[in-house]
Amino acid sequence: MSDSAHTPDLRIRWHEALVAARGGASGPDPLPYAENLLERWAEPQRKYHTTAHLTTVLDGIDVLAGHAGAPELVRLAAWFHDAVYRPDRSENEERSAALAERALPEAGVPAGATAEVARLVRLTETHDPDDGDRDGEVLCDADLAILAGGPKEYAHYTALVREEYGFVPDEAFREGRAGVLRQLLGLPRLFRTPYGAAEWESRARRNLTTELELLEATLP
Repeated sequence: MSDSAHTPDLRIRWHEALVAARGGASGPDPLPYAENLLERWAEPQRKYHTTAHLTTVLDGIDVLAGHAGAPELVRLAAWFHDAVYRPDRSENEERSAALAERALPEAGVPAGATAEVARLVRLTETHDPDDGDRDGEVLCDADLAILAGGPKEYAHYTALVREEYGFVPDEAFREGRAGVLRQLLGLPRLFRTPYGAAEWESRARRNLTTELELLEATLP
């Protein structure tokens, strides 16, 4: 499915999440905010971090929503978590959180809810929520759910990541990617929600281990 095919449904999902975050209060038209975000998610430097990824994360949140305390805020955080994305920059999460802090008050979201969305966005830099941080656990698990994809899905994901970093020479990319995989495999848990731990953890570790073994075979 092309990225553009996701946009009508995404506009509806944005509207529902924003209205829920307002707590029923009236506010500005949600549509212009959706259009701005969708334009960001469609930028040409993106190959993996596109509206397809956004849709996948929102779908994952739907699966895990029963674990969340404020699922509508987790959904808004999903919209913002890669809203600012440059593969050659390291401060994407911070800039994305700052965008949420500017945009959401304008869109009628209360200050406390805005602060929570920004906090959740910043968590996606490390994917390491504190124990008991249910909203953080849901967002981070949904963001990492691609790691538990089937063989074709995982291979497609890794190909898109490589394309997104096309400006990096092959050897440097392999070394950097291997480092990321070792870091992930070194975590005591990839997934924090009960569903993620039961349904995604073992498959994700198999995928990561297989990819790392293939990369290490090509390293000097």
